[in-house]
Amino acid sequence: MIANLLLGLRLAVGGGRMSGQALLRLAMTAVGIGLVVAVLLPAASVSSVVDAREDRAAATAESTQPKPGVDPLYVVKWSAIQGNHFVDLRSVAAGGPHAPVPPGLNAVPKPGELIVSPELARLLAGPDGASLRARMPAAPAGTIAKPGLVDAGEITAWYGTTVEDAKSSPDVRTIYGYGGGQPPRLAVATSLLIAVLPVVVALLLPLLIFVTTASRMGAAQRDQRLAALRLLGVDARQIRWVAAGESLLGATIGLVLGVALFLAVRPTLGSLGLFGYRVFGEDFVPPWPLAVLVLVLVPALAVGAALFGLRRTIVEPLGVVCQAKPVRRRMWWRWVITGLGVLLIGTAYATEPGHGSDSVLIALTVGSVFLLVGVTVLLPWIVEGIAGRLRGGSPAWQLAVRRLQLDSGTPSRVVSGLVVVVAGSILLQVVLNSLLAAEATEANTDPSWPGAAHVSVIADEATAAEAQQRVSSVAGLTRVGTIRSVSAVSGDQWTGMEVGSCAALAMRAQLTSCVDGSVFAIGDTRVPTGPVRLTTSSSVSGGPMWTAPADVVRVPATSAARGLEDTLLVTEGAVAGLPQPTGLPRVYVTGQGTPAAVADLVAAAVSNLTWHVVVDTDERPSAPAGVLATIRAVLLTASLFVLAVAALSLLMLAVEQITERRRALAALAASGVPLSVLARSSFAQTALPVLIGVVLAVLSGTGLTLPILRAADIPLKLDVGLIASMAGAAVAAVFMVTACTIPLLRQVTKVESLRAE
Repeated sequence: MIANLLLGLRLAVGGGRMSGQALLRLAMTAVGIGLVVAVLLPAASVSSVVDAREDRAAATAESTQPKPGVDPLYVVKWSAIQGNHFVDLRSVAAGGPHAPVPPGLNAVPKPGELIVSPELARLLAGPDGASLRARMPAAPAGTIAKPGLVDAGEITAWYGTTVEDAKSSPDVRTIYGYGGGQPPRLAVATSLLIAVLPVVVALLLPLLIFVTTASRMGAAQRDQRLAALRLLGVDARQIRWVAAGESLLGATIGLVLGVALFLAVRPTLGSLGLFGYRVFGEDFVPPWPLAVLVLVLVPALAVGAALFGLRRTIVEPLGVVCQAKPVRRRMWWRWVITGLGVLLIGTAYATEPGHGSDSVLIALTVGSVFLLVGVTVLLPWIVEGIAGRLRGGSPAWQLAVRRLQLDSGTPSRVVSGLVVVVAGSILLQVVLNSLLAAEATEANTDPSWPGAAHVSVIADEATAAEAQQRVSSVAGLTRVGTIRSVSAVSGDQWTGMEVGSCAALAMRAQLTSCVDGSVFAIGDTRVPTGPVRLTTSSSVSGGPMWTAPADVVRVPATSAARGLEDTLLVTEGAVAGLPQPTGLPRVYVTGQGTPAAVADLVAAAVSNLTWHVVVDTDERPSAPAGVLATIRAVLLTASLFVLAVAALSLLMLAVEQITERRRALAALAASGVPLSVLARSSFAQTALPVLIGVVLAVLSGTGLTLPILRAADIPLKLDVGLIASMAGAAVAAVFMVTACTIPLLRQVTKVESLRAE
């Protein structure tokens, strides 16, 4: 067996005049195997990535139980918001020399010292970092190491403060150690998961088809060599080991190439922010059982494809005999796969839109994969059925149709790679475009508040007054007003109230004829009758009693009053003389310029008040939209790459068919058939399966999106331009393949090709 394998290895790189084609087949097989290995190794590393993330999350868990000999560490958590960035900040102060040091830090930050994560440091140093720097209490003095970060893209920072300042916060936490906690699980939105997993299958199948196509390249010349070996005394069983040895060399080189490619791209995997998370590239280490499984199964695929190609070939000492008529296709298993896919996808219609359980979502994911595979295995049967019923036409068309009638399985199997890519890409883009459209509909955009920035002061009266004073001194502002949020409680009925001056309330809604003492109801807000108790949302007792006046003015619930449904706008005169409860004071600001620019000015004025102040704007892009756009861009790039791989498989198939039929093509040319007719015949022979496949891909890809979007309760948003582009790219691949094979076609149609040895 070893001797036969070694003979096959030698034949893979030798073979006399056919060595060039043997080397080409070897290179194609190695590239295909390398790409598959480079895709499967990161997939096999997912469990390692999740485990490493959970270990870091457990190591950063806080322990609040006092420990002997350990001084307390006072921590106050707060946030800074800028556009689409939410910075998780922690003000920290050591209660003694033996206070615990947060993970990822060398020491507890000193008062006024800011230690930032690598991602936050990158954002602050970037071209758009000025707005974010305006919200930081100090300039960065260092970076957090990996043990202190759960995710690679974490935007967080530690800020040193004094013990007195930390204790003054009602939200201060006393920490005595880190580690030993229960790690949070990595959660991924199921609506995104059911869109991405079928696409991963769609990206992997064309690579597998590419490997099998490359493994069968040069089959005619290989069979001739095997026949010569039979003449030398090699039996039929040994012939198969020789054929396996020829494929094994390309598989081995492909393994080395795939591992090298995986190691090269592993550092860049951390830059992909899929599902809102970014991982560390060095965490992609596949467990050894999965790594061994990949390194064994992928070469077995190439060897198995070569042996599978010999199943209908009888290699004899005086030649090669192939079965003249292919065996009738077994259709039952093809329909079983497709039927299971349709049945599982149909479970989305068994529940109400948007109320699908986890089992329904899993069924959608598995059903989508089954249906994509079903399209692949049904395509050869569909092409065979259509080609068998075609009659007549031009000579080029008749040559192409007759060739497909004799052997449509091989072209259809190769074209199925294109079909899966197109169907998966359409599924991905339609689902993500619909998600983006839904996010855009819910986006917080209010054109009636030009240049508005909101400053939320979360502190006592003294800090609120200081914040208002600082904001009022900012140049370029046109209006500054403070509003308190309280609640009017009567029994189990709650009504929101915002109390402020007429000028301040005018920044919240479009008010007419406002005088001190007026009360406004937004939209259909219920106006409480009789005495009600004024209180904060966290306290029901202890507030003063208040009665709403009879002349409450109704204000339409326009875009200017967004977020104020079921809210009363009350001027200060309407509650004069009452001891107001301590509500959440907000300083509302309007100024010249965009909301982001005004917010930057305000944030710079109050940045050193740390957690006492949060600066935000009403015009902010939706965070999920950024995540979805990243996923769409990454997977679209991968789709185009795999589409190119599928086109390369078509090219290899066309070259192989022309090489195998060179004597027949030379005879046709010698009989007077023009080269243009043969070129059009080659084009039609490739174009017909592709056109059938594209129609099937568009129907299946678009049809798959309907139950998925119904389960997520998202309206359908078709991107006709993208669907046309993907279908056009598949058709363009046919033109490119035909153009690339014309020089070879011209070469094999010369009279010299009629010579035989």
